[in-house]
Amino acid sequence: MSLSKNHLKLITSLRQKKYRQKHKLFVVEGIKVVKEFLSSSYELDSLFSTSDEFDEHSSVIRISEQELKKASHLKTPNKVLAIFKVPIDEKLNPKGLIVALDAINDPGNLGTIIRLCDWFGVSNIVCSQDTVDCYNTKVVQASMGSLTRISVHYIDLEGFLKTSDLSTFIADMDGDNVYKAQLPNEGVLVMGNEANGVSETIKNLVKNKISIPRFGDVQQTESLNVATATAILLSEFRR
Repeated sequence: MSLSKNHLKLITSLRQKKYRQKHKLFVVEGIKVVKEFLSSSYELDSLFSTSDEFDEHSSVIRISEQELKKASHLKTPNKVLAIFKVPIDEKLNPKGLIVALDAINDPGNLGTIIRLCDWFGVSNIVCSQDTVDCYNTKVVQASMGSLTRISVHYIDLEGFLKTSDLSTFIADMDGDNVYKAQLPNEGVLVMGNEANGVSETIKNLVKNKISIPRFGDVQQTESLNVATATAILLSEFRR
């Protein structure tokens, strides 16, 4: 078999959020990541591979490396491309430690934060509606399979924080030193936009603001990457 024109057209269209939303489908690539999704609760739509590694799946379509290169969303395709169905969003259970993201734009940052939540045992991420789509191919790749274990919810972030009973903490350059803060086992950690931080609207809702102090002698670094900052803060919550 080969890659049909209709499949190629569909795969190409799924680069864009509006078509992912229209078809309720998204693309996963690479041996490790595809295997993670195949072993998860995500429902497979189509599977294309250049090798015999996935031949146990009766639905696999063998394609050439040239066909994979045409279809791939990656600069360097890796033997397999799969289309999965976007699951129905589960109702958020606002318990435990939750990471809230306010207008995160960079797919790599979101993918890394999903991996971090997987590592630190955070089951739920809540995102403002203007945060990058978690089914963006770059997010899926950067999450390295962790998306199969983390629930990502796109909600009215302001409304969620207004009604949440959990203690909420905002990452802010002018906040209290996180290494001296008393952090709870359950709560909401709000991380802000790469360029502008947490919006003023959200800042005005939350009293607890925490920061990561700089220890360098020069003190000229403006800020940490949001994913790096998330790693440090989650580590402190779990300490």
